[in-house]
Amino acid sequence: MNQKIETRRAIIAIDALSPFERGVQRSEALGESLLGGIELYLKLFHTVGVKQETVRSNAERIMDEVADWSPGLLDEMRGVASGAGVDLWQIGALNARTEILSQALGTRPGECSTIGRVADHVFGVQTWDWHEELDPHWHLQSVAGTKRNFVGLTEHGMLSKIGMNDAGVSVFLNILGHVDDRPSGVPIHLLSAEILANASSVEEGVEIVRSARVTTSSALTLMDETRAVTVEISPASVVVVSPENGTLAHTNHFLDEALGKGEKPGLYDPDSQDRLALVHSRLGRYPESTGVDDILPFLYSDPEQPGICCVPKPDATFGNRWATLATVTMENRKREMRVANGTPIDARAEEWFVMMPPAG
Repeated sequence: MNQKIETRRAIIAIDALSPFERGVQRSEALGESLLGGIELYLKLFHTVGVKQETVRSNAERIMDEVADWSPGLLDEMRGVASGAGVDLWQIGALNARTEILSQALGTRPGECSTIGRVADHVFGVQTWDWHEELDPHWHLQSVAGTKRNFVGLTEHGMLSKIGMNDAGVSVFLNILGHVDDRPSGVPIHLLSAEILANASSVEEGVEIVRSARVTTSSALTLMDETRAVTVEISPASVVVVSPENGTLAHTNHFLDEALGKGEKPGLYDPDSQDRLALVHSRLGRYPESTGVDDILPFLYSDPEQPGICCVPKPDATFGNRWATLATVTMENRKREMRVANGTPIDARAEEWFVMMPPAG
């Protein structure tokens, strides 16, 4: 256990000016653990019924889309593949894993929960829930050489996930499900990378979202020093959700009524709705919050409550072992992102890893 904690607390520094060289730096820093992550994802795809030839064809099609939208991101993935000695489609499949998995059948009984607050300053917290077996295969990163420098948490081989840049723009991520989701378009994790590397405000982040053709649904909560919004993205449209009473709370279903009509049934419901109701009940009882430590308890859950904190059942098999792998907080004015291993309950006893974006 201690070895795993040390591995994922190691921060990978990437600072080359060339996207390709940044990719090479990434793969060289990760070493053999990147290959282990690729192997596990190929196993996961197979377990949920997506054949390897389908994974490859989907990844190659998606990379063609990325080449048209942001060639630099494709060059960086080429660098990752070159440094790791693997085919580009394998790195593409990692970055497009959400899109590829959108065709898998079955329910997903655990996923991420997010709260953003706009008070006298902007702050937020998220749980990141994913397959327990992939716990050793994520890391922290500090990226320079792009228009905006940024820090973040991401999985091995992926360019981005959750993070904050030197303009104070941050990204939280919640996966959604729509009946028209399909494995094409720009991957949501690369959309996060583009925002963190380029956006100087929430407005610019929203513009980047609208510039991309995205065909698999997600919600990105974007925050800067003064503003916070959640951008709900689906194949049908993009909708910006504003805070209510200074608060954004999101789990894994659409809040926009029109987008909700296309909700993919049986994927996250009723778990997502139950989790959000629990968060709102706590926000209603304790409406005043002045910082991340005030809202962190709102993402606790006990075993008899809706599973904001995910712990896999002892008899759960690979592909169904959902666990809260990390808890992340953002304080945008301070340019401070904190990460702790495990659930918000674990985070109380865990020493937080504090990160700030490199100065531009």
